[in-house]
Amino acid sequence: MEIRVGDRLLMKKGHPCGSKEWLVLRVGMDFRMRCCGCGHEIMAARSKIEKNIKSILREEE
Repeated sequence: MEIRVGDRLLMKKGHPCGSKEWLVLRVGMDFRMRCCGCGHEIMAARSKIEKNIKSILREEE
């Protein structure tokens, strides 16, 4: 799955703040992401994140 820094991910499950949209800050074996609702930042394993992605919202160049 091709995910780049700056992509917005729409997840299957929502964050406790109610938002399901996350901004990708870092990509590698782990993802660092920021919640678009409350600004909370998390770092999670790639396998866990890729399993829970509903769609990728990407700004085309």
